[in-house]
Amino acid sequence: MSDQNNIPQEGPQLELVTNDVPELVLDTTDVPMPAVPAVPKDEQLVERARLTPAEQQQVDEFAEQIDLHNSALIMQYGTGAQKKMGTFSESALSSVRSKDLGEVGGMLTSLVNQLRSFDVQEEKGGFLGLFRKGGNKVNAIKAKYATAEKNVEEIVQALEAHQVTLLKDIATLDKMYEQNVVYFKELTMYILAGKKKLAEVLEAELPALREKAQQSGLPEDAQAANDLANLCDRFEKKLYDLELTRTISIQMAPQIRMIQNNDTLMNEKIQSTLVNTIPLWKSQMVLALGVAHSQQAATAQRQVTDMTNELLRKNSEALKTATIETAKESERGIVDIETLQQTNRNLIESLDEVVRIQTEGRQKRAEAEAELGRIEGELKDKLLQLRS
Repeated sequence: MSDQNNIPQEGPQLELVTNDVPELVLDTTDVPMPAVPAVPKDEQLVERARLTPAEQQQVDEFAEQIDLHNSALIMQYGTGAQKKMGTFSESALSSVRSKDLGEVGGMLTSLVNQLRSFDVQEEKGGFLGLFRKGGNKVNAIKAKYATAEKNVEEIVQALEAHQVTLLKDIATLDKMYEQNVVYFKELTMYILAGKKKLAEVLEAELPALREKAQQSGLPEDAQAANDLANLCDRFEKKLYDLELTRTISIQMAPQIRMIQNNDTLMNEKIQSTLVNTIPLWKSQMVLALGVAHSQQAATAQRQVTDMTNELLRKNSEALKTATIETAKESERGIVDIETLQQTNRNLIESLDEVVRIQTEGRQKRAEAEAELGRIEGELKDKLLQLRS
């Protein structure tokens, strides 16, 4: 944006410029005199009604100074106002070219991305992972918060700088709008003064010259009338050029307001972001960090409680089993009755088996004794036989 001091603040100023313009050369060639259209008086009345009495008086006085016989004056008429308008238009264009509201939009988008990157999803893990990774999770969240906060602060500083620039631009555009009104009025006064003078020449001086040329029949009188008609035609075109320049001034007013409105809207958006969105998001980020701490503590407490309950259940089951076994053992004798019964059965069976074996032994010994007696008898008999 151009600096405010570069915009002039004076009111409408009318001046006649005739420097460095070639002098007219009399042309005695008999050239047909073109018809110059008359200026509508109703339009002049409407334009004059928009001026203050002092400005109307300035127009009337300035019109008396206009000399349509001076080609240099016609060439330079209103050029000062046109140059001011050209410089002013370039200044407005520069303000548009140098303004990059897209950069502000990009910063806001970057801000959204930074805040979206702050994610506090709960990490999964078992009972042992709680003690190994719990601290790491909180540290990771804090590091992520610190990074997001730093980036947000940098973006906030850039937005505040843009906001200051936009506020300056808005003030400058106000002065540009006011100066454009001055340029518009100045062009209007040039046009009104020129049209008034042109009407006077077309209604009085030019018809008089034509009548004089017709009466005298002299070529120089005809040329004089023709030259004045041409000068009037050129001046009328000059006034038309000034009207085009004034139209540009008319168009410039809404354009300035549009630019200013865009600056205002963007400034309001930045202001809302700075005073509402940023504090809200910061508080939400702090809450998210607090929630992460709470979730971690709740998870730790839940897992500790679950482990405690599990240990209690296991201990109670072990205690139950031990108690029952102890009670059973305490009610048992030194030797179980079943053991005594089995021992008694085994003993009886052993005795019965011993008796059976002894009985069988006695029987076998008796039989052996009988067999031995028989053998001995046989041996005796055999020996007796050998002696006989």
